Amino acid sequence: MDAFYASVEQRDNPDLRGHPVAVGHAGERGVVSAASYEARKYGVHSAMSSQKAMRLCPELIFVPGRMEVYKEVSGEIHDIFREYTDIIEPLSLDEAFLDVTENKKGIPLAVDIAREIKQKIRSKLGLVASAGVSYNKFLAKVASDYRKPDGLCTIHPDQALEFIARLPIERFWGVGPVTAKRMHALGIHDGAHLRAWSLDGLTREFGKAGALYHNFSRGIDLRPVEAVRVRKSIGCERTLEHDINARSAVIIELYHTAVELVNRLSAKEFKGNTLTLKVKFHDFTQITRSITQSHELTTLDIILPLAKQLLAEVEYEEHPIRLIGLSVSNPRDKEEENAKSVIWEQLSLKFEEW
Repeated sequence: MDAFYASVEQRDNPDLRGHPVAVGHAGERGVVSAASYEARKYGVHSAMSSQKAMRLCPELIFVPGRMEVYKEVSGEIHDIFREYTDIIEPLSLDEAFLDVTENKKGIPLAVDIAREIKQKIRSKLGLVASAGVSYNKFLAKVASDYRKPDGLCTIHPDQALEFIARLPIERFWGVGPVTAKRMHALGIHDGAHLRAWSLDGLTREFGKAGALYHNFSRGIDLRPVEAVRVRKSIGCERTLEHDINARSAVIIELYHTAVELVNRLSAKEFKGNTLTLKVKFHDFTQITRSITQSHELTTLDIILPLAKQLLAEVEYEEHPIRLIGLSVSNPRDKEEENAKSVIWEQLSLKFEEW
């Protein structure tokens, strides 16, 4: 979906149409959760501080998020998907893979299915979607982002290697800003450069991800579209009203975060063995620290001491903290094997002012 949250707000409030819109909180500690295309023209994007966004676009209109509405609309989009296939793998509320090799309507060309889905989303829901069509998930994902907004891009097998060769490395799935910077330092700027590297070389530089990059550069992605996903983690985070670096204040915020995490674990009946602490500093840099135990992490008396242990590894006296997050992951293999009926669900935090 194109600018999903912001587009839903513009659809539901005609006064917002044609104006730069950001979903989030406009206060001093606010962060942009989503930006309309009118706002993106000014450089506004998700995860940007609200203050910076308003400096870039003084006319920016902030609206509070309505996660329950977005979930409802996402369900309506998936109802449209299911008219064509039941093999649907969600990536988020507004993005999913569909395997239409054998579709319910017997339409021979996937591009025709994509075109129909786009038209139905527009006519039934009043929203705009982009679609990518190809023979594997990597190329379909790249194609879906290639001509936004309102795009429809098909990458044919015969054209894939040439397309990948010209593709900037930043547009490869799984290559974020940090990895892109490392690749640039190695002389890797596009798919052709990446393809010139050996598997051993990429693995040496990027670990397990190196094998993925090696395959992607050759148009290879053997991962199937998985209609059922087992939840891998549950977490929560708190953006603080003010940056803090006093130990007492940090411990208090860590305690509240741990309490919320325990409540989420209980509500979802999730059991995992790894606790991860996320800390974002005043300058928006962030770190994570993790610890794995042999027993399940489900209660506050277990989680809080471990969280404090992880926090002890973080130097924050000279680097005030802006955000604290905790998550539990690594469910036991036995539970995963028995979770065949678990349907994927995106975990979302409400848009709240802390």
